[in-house]
Amino acid sequence: MKVDVVVIGAGATGLFTALDLTLRGAKVVVADKQGISRGTSGRFHGLLHSGARYAVGDKAAAKECSEESTILARVAPHAIFDHDSYFVAFKGDDDSYVGRFREALDHTGIEHRDEDVSDLLRREPGINRDAYCAIAVPDRVADPFKLLASVAHMAKQKGAKFLLYRDVTELDASGNVSMKGGEEVSGTVIVNAAGPWAGLVASLGGIELGIMPTIGVMLVYRPRLSNVVLNHLRPPSDGDIILPFYDTSILGTTAQVVEDFDDVTIEDTDLRDLVYEGSKMLPDLADKAYSRYYYSARPLQKGLNPREVSRDFQIVEKDNLVTVLGGKLTTSRLIAEKVSDLVAKKIGFGSPCTTKEIMLHDVLQKGGSFAGTIAEEMYNLGPNLISLERELDS
Repeated sequence: MKVDVVVIGAGATGLFTALDLTLRGAKVVVADKQGISRGTSGRFHGLLHSGARYAVGDKAAAKECSEESTILARVAPHAIFDHDSYFVAFKGDDDSYVGRFREALDHTGIEHRDEDVSDLLRREPGINRDAYCAIAVPDRVADPFKLLASVAHMAKQKGAKFLLYRDVTELDASGNVSMKGGEEVSGTVIVNAAGPWAGLVASLGGIELGIMPTIGVMLVYRPRLSNVVLNHLRPPSDGDIILPFYDTSILGTTAQVVEDFDDVTIEDTDLRDLVYEGSKMLPDLADKAYSRYYYSARPLQKGLNPREVSRDFQIVEKDNLVTVLGGKLTTSRLIAEKVSDLVAKKIGFGSPCTTKEIMLHDVLQKGGSFAGTIAEEMYNLGPNLISLERELDS
């Protein structure tokens, strides 16, 4: 099969890139060793960032999140949900950080307002009564499977082809991509959008990249513990976000450097630490049993401390291989736009990006129960996600 572009990775960045390029008229194939959004994109904690979390330490990422979360809410309203969201400080927290946080929100232009703490405690009585400051921000909650199933479905309609559950085994300088089982596809350009596995994919083509193998662990509580998104107003740390996701609450997250993304052991101490930190916002967490946990691998660039590594992204170009490093689901459409601009020049397509103006439609229905991620639990069985993958792969 000969196409203009081979996209390796069917997560958020890969799918938006495939859609962007097909809308510009390119012939695109998407290959992934799993199904759509089965890696990091389908295993994130659900927060569509307003950028507020990064405003103090990573202003570039904060501004991108602010703009992109608004765009995604407009183009995919079926998958993006508005919940009131607050950064809350408690007795004993660093008051000087609260001041820096306000200044950073002003500087980055992120919408915010002070909330009367007593009003918030009346609405959400489970919040720690030691709260003394609450700042409302426009964070949202995203269902990654609803969002990205829609992106994949539209890309397919516009002509993209999918090779799912195919493990890429070799790349060469001519643009040939070989897969386990003997299948091959050739592209003028190869886009490496494999997220945390981007380093492994690049190494198949003889390119070494700096990927820091980092995971984040999330705890799931059922039934839902609060109706608002709560962020601990302090420097980013473990267990400082809890959000409502349908009838559950998700507490996240850790930031742990590991040896191998595909061989991870979650220790009981990690889970206990998450509960301890989360209970500083919702004290009842200390006595409530979580229903389960899951973790995601993160495509972070190498740095000294995973909490200090930028959540911005980098595009690395070498010959016909274009690799994406870093990024977030919130900024995946923007990353794909930048990648597609570069690729379009390489293959001679002059059409501009149009993914800001599209309207995505819901193509998933809820299924049975499954002990995977939150989204997999709803969409993994029955005539829904698996059926969609079969349709894409036909």
